[in-house]
Amino acid sequence: MSNDHELQQRVIDELEFEPSVDSAHVGVSVHEGVVTLTGHVPSFVEKFAAERAARRVKGVRAVAQEIEVRLPADKKTDDDEIAARAVHILDWDIALPYRAVGVKVEHGIVTLSGEVDWAYQRAEAEYDVRKLSGVKAVINDIRIRARVEAEDVKAKIRAAFERSAELESSGVTVTIVDRKVVLGGKVQSWVEREAAERAAWSVPGVVAVEDNMVITRP
Repeated sequence: MSNDHELQQRVIDELEFEPSVDSAHVGVSVHEGVVTLTGHVPSFVEKFAAERAARRVKGVRAVAQEIEVRLPADKKTDDDEIAARAVHILDWDIALPYRAVGVKVEHGIVTLSGEVDWAYQRAEAEYDVRKLSGVKAVINDIRIRARVEAEDVKAKIRAAFERSAELESSGVTVTIVDRKVVLGGKVQSWVEREAAERAAWSVPGVVAVEDNMVITRP
């Protein structure tokens, strides 16, 4: 129990330290290393930043995100205006194929669809729109187009692990099922877990990554 109290205080301290988050209205509870974030923030990008800050704290095994986005009156935007801005910013992003991503907006919730070649393009599209004023949430339904056969995916992922200064790959298992990478085993932190996921997503032909890794308590 005392470990949970200590972890709770570390998460609170990290949220207060993070300049992009106003922690005054964010609550933190911890049970067996699982952090639950509650309360409300004025934008979706701040909600995302709060979750990222919590994940950075040593000892956090998982994060339950229950923060509500409450838009200030002067920041509320009609769905058609959000959609127009989203299309515009996606068109201007040279990392994305032109007009490859579809946009739907309903009650401030943006749904992205379409197909791209790489995982980073899927993430880039979500990053673009979640910064827009009036956005309450983003549903990323963009698919990744399989471009190559994945016989050597496992070898490439292992090589990426070995190059990463952030990851000790000996505790990570890799299984390939129909171009889906299944990661298992144990890692020491969220940093290692995210490094493993990045390595898996960076291989051409990977269309999905299933993260079954367990973060061991320090």
